[in-house]
This record gives sequence, structure tokens and C-alpha cells, in this order.
Amino acid sequence: MNTKLIQLFIAILFLTTIGVSAHWKESIEKLTSSDEITYHNTNIEVTDNDIETSKPNTDVDFRRMAREYGIPTRLVKDFTAAQNGYYIIAGVYGDRANANKFAQKLKLRRLNPIIITHPVSKLNYVSLAQHENWQEAISSCSTAMSGKYRSEVWIMNVQGSKSDHINKKIAIDRNEFKENSLKTSKEFIKAAKEYKIAARIVPGFKGLRNGYYIVAGVFGNIDNVKSFREKLRKKNLASKVATHPESGLNYVYIKESKDWEAAINACKSNLNGNYNDKLWIMNVFDPNEVAAKEILNSLEKNKKTVSEPFNKVNPENFKELTISRILKKSASIFTNDKLLQKADLYFSKMWYAEAAELYEQVLESNPNNQSFKIIEKAGDSHYYNTNMERAYYWYDKLYTNYQNEMSAENIFKYANSSKGTGKYARAKRLMRLYDREMKKGNTRELEDLSRATRDEIILDNLLGAEEKIDLLNLAINSKYSDFSPMFYNDDEMVFSSAMDSSYFNTRRYKYNDQPYLDLYVAKINQESQEVRDAIKFSKKINTKYHEAAVTFSPDNQTMYFTRNNYGKKLKRDKNGNNNLKIYMSRKVDGEWTEGEEVPFNSDDYSTGHPALSPDGKQMYFVSDMPGSIGMTDIFVVDVFGDGQFSEPRNLGPEINTERKEMFPFISDKKLYFSSDGHVGIGGLDIYEVAYDSEAGFLEVRNAGQPVNSKKDDFSYIVDEETQKGFFASNRRGGKGDDDIYSFQRLLPEEANENAIAGVVTELVTGEILPEALVMLLDENNIKLKEVVTGEDGSFVFEDLESSTKYILKTVKDTYFIDEQSLITMENELVQADISMKKLKELIVIEDGIKKLKIDMIFFDFDKFYIRNDAASELDKLVEVMNEHKTMVIKIESHTDSRGKRAYNKYLSDKRAKSTREYLISQGISPDRIESAIGYGEERLLNECDGTVRCSSAKHQLNRRSEFIIVKM
Repeated sequence: MNTKLIQLFIAILFLTTIGVSAHWKESIEKLTSSDEITYHNTNIEVTDNDIETSKPNTDVDFRRMAREYGIPTRLVKDFTAAQNGYYIIAGVYGDRANANKFAQKLKLRRLNPIIITHPVSKLNYVSLAQHENWQEAISSCSTAMSGKYRSEVWIMNVQGSKSDHINKKIAIDRNEFKENSLKTSKEFIKAAKEYKIAARIVPGFKGLRNGYYIVAGVFGNIDNVKSFREKLRKKNLASKVATHPESGLNYVYIKESKDWEAAINACKSNLNGNYNDKLWIMNVFDPNEVAAKEILNSLEKNKKTVSEPFNKVNPENFKELTISRILKKSASIFTNDKLLQKADLYFSKMWYAEAAELYEQVLESNPNNQSFKIIEKAGDSHYYNTNMERAYYWYDKLYTNYQNEMSAENIFKYANSSKGTGKYARAKRLMRLYDREMKKGNTRELEDLSRATRDEIILDNLLGAEEKIDLLNLAINSKYSDFSPMFYNDDEMVFSSAMDSSYFNTRRYKYNDQPYLDLYVAKINQESQEVRDAIKFSKKINTKYHEAAVTFSPDNQTMYFTRNNYGKKLKRDKNGNNNLKIYMSRKVDGEWTEGEEVPFNSDDYSTGHPALSPDGKQMYFVSDMPGSIGMTDIFVVDVFGDGQFSEPRNLGPEINTERKEMFPFISDKKLYFSSDGHVGIGGLDIYEVAYDSEAGFLEVRNAGQPVNSKKDDFSYIVDEETQKGFFASNRRGGKGDDDIYSFQRLLPEEANENAIAGVVTELVTGEILPEALVMLLDENNIKLKEVVTGEDGSFVFEDLESSTKYILKTVKDTYFIDEQSLITMENELVQADISMKKLKELIVIEDGIKKLKIDMIFFDFDKFYIRNDAASELDKLVEVMNEHKTMVIKIESHTDSRGKRAYNKYLSDKRAKSTREYLISQGISPDRIESAIGYGEERLLNECDGTVRCSSAKHQLNRRSEFIIVKM
């Protein structure tokens, strides 16, 4: 949903600093990224102007904003062990050992603390971060260090430090650097020519450090890059991509080295024999970077005199802080310029519409800004606004350049934006990777991802089917967000809208630059399902902030609705978030009363999206309260009356996922809700789950197309009797951001329940067999229907004639064809499970002789022609021989001892020859049958040689045909 307030309810979205917090439980990334530092300034020089202290008006603004956020601060001057700036302090200790222990605990939480010791008081300050400007510091505190540290912190403002002067006299002889580097480059080119390795020097490839890159390919089209990298991956070769900022060409490189000799050796060995195609070496050389590194080396020599404590917890922190001071004059060195700082600040406040625009400017203005963090935030800003096209663009770039660094959350959003732009095949591959990461940790490899998963089969079925439903975009929709419809009285609908109905300047919500939400009521035309004449709902209910998602009691005398946590002013939790709450109002003398909170609300979490059951005795709602499974879950309470409710109960993992479930609606038959955690077509999808009084909620089912689309679809309500209803969506073709649609399902005709269903399995192991072809034949062997079994091995044939004979014929590679006949019942399902035998299981060894073992071949008495049942068994033999093209056999036919010996031998030989002719008639080459000989009663298997009395069963054992394998 582009710029959607429904993110207020779709994520369930809550007001932060001056509005609603846009997403429940969405982590806010750090405002200052740990991006790789690159250097491009040509004249790096330190002057006294580089050392600044905060100006008076800056201090006033800092203290005022800190008070507004409830963050303690302290000004410290002449702190010689620290750089000037703003430090996020988590603790202060007199004992250095205690400070070290605390810092180690913070490291276990993936934080990077530093310890600064005051030279006079000897107190040890444990700092979580240092910022050059106060806006970044306050943003870090307000977001609890991106959710990593939720305990109390305060900001120490260091001014007047002398440590910034330590290195200002450093002089750099740039000409000497250039001469040395050029000499090295000449040696490199000479060696490359000697070993016939293509080489090229690139002066200043922005975005790449100085070094030697082993390049496997150069492409203009990014799709070709992806295909090429996939080929490399299959060879177990990791690769990276660098895009030249001027030419736009994409360089795919396999290895990077600081030493040209190592690069030459790698090419000589074809990467240790792992790559046999052409490689060449690109030498990226920028003298400015060499100069900057020399400054850093000089700083390393002097850093102990600057601040000994920095080195004891995390040396890298000191390095980053110091170099940022020395190189301050070069704007191109760092990406966190003023525009980026502003974008980060908007992002931290969840003003995603404005943040997205600024990130786009930052990324377009300078290719060096395309770090992991900035690209990620650009994608996230668009994602939270549900601009899936731009979100996909940046996530795709993130995947291309930083695949191995992407988290499961990154991959999930990439997959969801792929679905939102119709790239379902890619989305399925990414969801396999996401599922694997969630189960096994950060496994980045994409091997073995070609096998379809159960979720993909469900998605394919959803995409392949579309129900006949009439949809209508309503006349009441505005250019803003319109959503969350609810039936009211007999012919009215109440809904939420950000439509701008003011004659004056309307207050706008910074998250998506839309007016605040209010409740409206409109008339429903029962015939056309059109809705018109919308007017604002009660003034007692609508306020200057958000109201949305309403439900009414069966008598329409009590209503529940969602509103910001709002009294005389907005209330915030300890993280600065303004949460949502459910309010109740009663109709007295035809007027609605002021809203009152329900008792299970809290200032510490959100509740919203109330939905009463048809009898009014239960209320379903959405919350991120403790005990939630995912980001937002659906809960239920019993409604006792007089404002009393039971304790909330989570609907459990069958309904709730680790992501977002919201917008419940309960009828007398089903629960409907929206989710981005169940298998869906894209964004939020609408789901339904039937309710059984004994079994409870049954299987969750996707509502399918056209109700669901590639975008967000939500707030679904329906009259079960007429199958008419409404829902909201931000799909293409709408009038504004989110639009409300009416729909009408065609009432189904009485179903014909005559059907045959079953599961195909392997005979010995019982393993299910997907992708088996099951054919339905009539009694004359004429094919009527066919179906391929799903991932669960199941099949079904519906709408069949009752009391009719059918034949099921099942075919699968490397298995014997299975046939069975059955008769349908009267309006009943006939179960027909099929077990298939593998072809290779016919090859056995008996007494050291390899044979083909099939069931007994029967001949009529005193006959040698091939009967139909014998032909079925011989067909199995044909299948095995067709599978093993070089197999040669010989046929031996035997009889029992009854009858004359000479005649028995004659008859068995005739039967052997008939068997041979049948195999040849089925396509087996004559030269693959070495011999076909009848032995009569010469090779009996038991004592039944005519001298003892034997049963018919024992004589039967001796009447046999054997197929000896001569050659495989």
C-alpha cells in the first residue's frame, strides 16, 4: 500500500513522535551505519578549523529535544581522553574491571561498547556509540539502539577536547606515494604479460578499494550478471559485483587481493583448478586512498597518547572516531552527510514516505553511497509504504551486491516484493532460502533449491485458479486511504478514511503525508453493492488523531473502535511510541457516548481491529502484547457485559505466524483475517478458516484470486447468506492509496460428490510419490481424465457417474505401470490408494545367478499362447529391459512332472518360444534374447517327481518360466 495508513493497522501501525508508530515490532535500523570507508579527497590537510565545539544555539536545541524525548543529558568539557561529540552512555563505573565485565556482556548482545576513562575523576564511562551531531544521538536513544538495548541510557556531550589536535600536523608526501605505486603497477603489468594473463589498471574505480581483482566477466545487463553468478555458484565459486559509476558496466570478480603476486598466482593456478575459463586482473589504483591510509597508520602510532581506554575494549571504534575527525573536510569520504542524516532521522521516526525520497537522492547522487545499510533502508522505506516496485529494485540490488550479508528478514522482504511485482518464480526460490535460514540459521547457499516445497505447490494452485467473483471499486473511495469497512444497521457501512474533507488546512500524518484517519458512514445499495453519500461518523468518536477499524454489537447499541493512545495529548511508551488502543462507546438517546478504554489495553503495547462475533459474546482483536507468536497476533476475549471481559487468549500457531495477522472478521461459519505470514499471492492476503464447535478452527485457506492480488488485500467482511461483502486493497487500477471494493460470489450449485481419490506410494517403503501420472479410463480402456499427483502424492477425480466401473492406470518413471479397476458409489468418495513397485526390484540373485523375477506366467492347459494376464507380467519385463538398454537375457520354461516326459519338454519349449516372440513383438531386439529353451520336468524345484503324492500348489511351483540375465 503506497503511503498507507493502513500500515498503521496493517503492520499494525502506531504513531511515533508526532503520529502513529508505523509497524508493530519492526526493528528500526541504526541511524549511523558501519559502512566501509573509502577515500577520494585529493588534498587531505588538517587545520584548526577542523576542531569545533558545539555552538550555543546547538546546545539549546539539543537539550530541548532531549527533554522532549525524556533522555537525560550531561555536558562535559576538557575530557582529554575523548573526542568532541555525543556519547550514548549505558553505565559509569569506578572500577575498571567492572566496566570491562559490563562491556563484555554488551558485546554478547552484538553491541560494540567502548570504555572512556576520565583523566581526573578516573570514572569509566561505557559508551554504546559516538555521534558527531546530536540528532543522530537522540535518534539512537529513541530507537533503543535499533532495539538492541532497551535499558536506560543517557547522552554525554563532550566539548573542548584537546585530543583532536594530536594529529593535525601530519604531512603527506603524495608524490612519493604515487611514484612507489606506479613502480608497483609496472612490475605487475610486466609479470602479467610474462604469464599471458590479461591485465588492466583502472585509476579510481569508485566503490572499490585499491587492489587486484580477478575478473571472470563484464556485463551491461544485470540479468546476465545474475545468470553468470548462478553458474559460478554451481561451481562452488563465490563472486561479487562492482558497477562502474560512469560506464554502468558490471564487473563480476571472484577474488580480491592487495598483493599483485597473489593475484597472478591465483590466475596461473586457475583458482586452484576450480575455474578453467578465461580470467583477467583489474588493478584498481587511487593515490588518494593510499594517502588516507598513511594518515591512519600515523594515527595508530599515536593513539595510546590520545585515549588509552579506547583500545582496551574495541580498537576499531577508536580508529573510526579518529579518522572521521582527521578527514572531516572531504564530503565524499563518508556517506552520512546531511541529506543521509535527515533520511536516517525520518526513518527512525517511521516517516517512510519522506525517508524513501531522501534515500533515493542519496543513492543517485553518489555511487559510493551504495553501502549495505543505505540500500537496505531505501528498500525498507519503500516496503513499509508498499511501493513494491521500488522496494524490489533496491532489494534486488542488495541481493546482487551483498547476498552473503542478507538476513532472513531481508530475504523475506525481497521475496514479498518479488511477489508484489509478479515475479513469482523468484519469490518461490527466495522463500525456500528464507525457510532454510529460519530453520538452520544463516545458510546463504542456494543449492538444492530446485525441489518444489509444499508452500510453492499451494502458491502455484492459487495462481492457477481464479474464482468467478464480481468486484466493484466503490464511489466513496478518495485519493487517500479508504479501508476497514463494517456493516451497520441494515443498509449502511462504516469505514475508515483519510479523505481530506476539511475546508481549511488539514493536519497531516508524517508517516505517509496523508490526513489523519476518521470514521465515515455511507448508504449501501443492496442490488448494485454500490456505496454512496459518505458523511463523517459521530463527533464524539472522531478526534484530531486516528480512528479506524470499528465493530458493532448485534443490536447496534454498542461499538468498539481503534484509536491512538490519546487523552488530553498523545501518550507514549518507554520507547517513545504512541500505541493503539480499543475503545468502547454506547448509544444513548440516539447519540454515541465518549469512548472508554477496554481493560486489556496497555500503554506498553497496542490493541486494535476489534471484531465481535454474531452473538456479541466474543471479541477478536489484534495485538503485539506479551505472549504474541509474531509481530502482531489475533486474540479473543469473552464479552461479559458492563465493560467486563475475560483474559485475552491467543488463537495459536494454526492461525498466527511469526509475522503479521490482522483485520479479523468473524461470521457464524468462518473467521476471516489478513496475513503476510501464510502462503499468499503477494503482500497481505485474505484468509478464511472454518469453525467447528468440537474441533475448533480447521485448516487456514487462502481466499484466492481475484479477492487477493499481488498487493495488499485486507479488512474483508461478508454476509454468508448472500455471499456479498466488502474488502480493501491497494491493487493497481484503484482511485487512491487503499480503496474499498464490493464483491459478490456466485452461490454454488448442489455438488456432485461422486469422486475417486487416493495417494500414490512406493510399495516397499511407503514413501509418497509426487509427479506420478494417474489416468482415469472407462471399462473399454478409453481415457477420460488424467492428473499428476501433488507433492503429497495425492490425486482426485470428481464429478463422476455413480455406480460406474472405472480403471485407474498409474505411470511413473522407473516404476511398473499399475492398473486397478473400481466402481463408484452413490454420492460418495471412493478411496483408491496405489502402491507402485520399482523396476530395479525385479532384478534378483538366486543361487548366485542374476535373474528377472516377475509373478507367475500362466498358460491354459496343454496350450502355449500368451494369455492377457501373462502379457501383463511380461510387460513388466519389457519395462525393465527398456530401462537397461544393454541387458541380454535367456528364457527357460519348465513344467511339472505330470504327463509324459517327452511331451512336457515339447510343450515347455513351445511356451519359451511364445514368450520370446511376445517380447520381440513389444520392441525388444531379438539379439537381446540369447536363447529360449524348454526343459520340461528336468529341473524340478521340489520332490514332486511323480514318485510321491503332491498337492496342486506344489506342482504349481514347478510350472514356471525363468529369465536369466546374461549381460547387463
